[in-house]
Amino acid sequence: MAEIGRKSETWSSRFAFIMASVGSAVGLGNFWRFPYTAGENGGGAFILIYILCVLLVALPLLMAEYAMGRKSGMSAIEGVQSLARAESRSQNWGIVTWVGSLTAFFILTFYMVISSWLMAYIIEAVKGDLHGTTAAESGQYFLNVIGQGEMPMQSRWYMLMLLGIFILANVIVVGRGVKGGLEKAAVILMPLFFVMLIVVVGFAVANGDTARTLAFIFEPKWEDVGFKTFLAAIGQSFFSIGVGVGLMITYGAYLDRETNIPRASGIIAASDTFVALIAGFAIFPIVFAAGLDPAGGPSLFFVSMPVAFEAIPGGEYFAIVFFSLALFAAFTSSISLMEVGVSWFEEREGVTRFGAAAGIGFVLFMIGAAYVFSLDYLDFMDFMTEGLLLPLGGLLAAIFAGWILSREMLVSELGEGMLMNVWRFLMRWFVPGFVALILVFGFLDKIQDQYHVQLPGALQALLGPNWVAPAE
Repeated sequence: MAEIGRKSETWSSRFAFIMASVGSAVGLGNFWRFPYTAGENGGGAFILIYILCVLLVALPLLMAEYAMGRKSGMSAIEGVQSLARAESRSQNWGIVTWVGSLTAFFILTFYMVISSWLMAYIIEAVKGDLHGTTAAESGQYFLNVIGQGEMPMQSRWYMLMLLGIFILANVIVVGRGVKGGLEKAAVILMPLFFVMLIVVVGFAVANGDTARTLAFIFEPKWEDVGFKTFLAAIGQSFFSIGVGVGLMITYGAYLDRETNIPRASGIIAASDTFVALIAGFAIFPIVFAAGLDPAGGPSLFFVSMPVAFEAIPGGEYFAIVFFSLALFAAFTSSISLMEVGVSWFEEREGVTRFGAAAGIGFVLFMIGAAYVFSLDYLDFMDFMTEGLLLPLGGLLAAIFAGWILSREMLVSELGEGMLMNVWRFLMRWFVPGFVALILVFGFLDKIQDQYHVQLPGALQALLGPNWVAPAE
């Protein structure tokens, strides 16, 4: 077996690793995507299917990525190439994490912009300027803030300044390394995040319509379950955990030998699922109490929630905590995504960690500036990453771990016995097929919904009716 290199820096403790990994997995999607997806796809029935998908698809892939990372001890790209060499396979298998690393970068480009929106809303909430008693007024206010409404140039320059501040914060944290940057930020921010989440949930439950929220999210609606429900559950479990972008391979490279990968992976997957389940109670009790539509996506945060804050006592203070909570989730995810690229550049001769972070930050700012001036770029990048690149990266990682790497290669990371037997069976015969479903049918569903592409009639039974142009 050929020699495999190792990184010298490691997490200082299992707690630090888990906090950093949970921070990378918990993102904005936990707040606005999961609760709405559950409510619209069978409620409690969807949640049961989702948990099964986490156990059978996302968790095995998460364990595989950590195992590959620790076995190689290198960046995601170099690590997969070194593992392929050790198995006497082609270095072209590096495509597995080339796709993943590019996906991480592309996700990061629009994550930064949405985070700058959150910063703007925190500032407006502190000033007491979040206003809009109707969805129309709040929607116009949102467009004004992000530079798509009144006085666009003034607002865009303001957003560029906030974008620069957020990217600079990422560069400083990632540039300081694993122990001094990523780990320290996670150990401080994630416990604070959970405290804030409990406060926000408590406030929302006390002041909102909890009964309707319980029915919306948890009441089983088996009549709503179909092929698209399973597709949504697989996709949500896959995207929520954070696999397929090289991130967990990168974090695995900093693991010490004492950390039990299966146990740590279970804790991380369970924590992410818990946040996704409880996040609905931070949002929907207030939304329902205000009589608003629980629409998913950014509009829920930036249009519906400010209207809801206006309708409840103390809403102006709740708004500050709420948007700060969302910003924390965005920041812990963004530093993790940036680490994927920085880890690889750091292995290049003559490139320092801080220099790599600064270079990536500059490119992110230039691309983010384009997003600020045209949201069309933002929509397209969201389509490419979620609809194509994420599932493609996950499929390649599953094939590599299940079919290219030998059992002997990963026994030292995952252990021998029944657990290895079950994991290997899932990675070879179950996970690739289900991720392929996301890639094919998820892509078709995405182009139908986002770009109004007319699909063949045979697909309507699986994905629902084709988009129909509104009557003029």
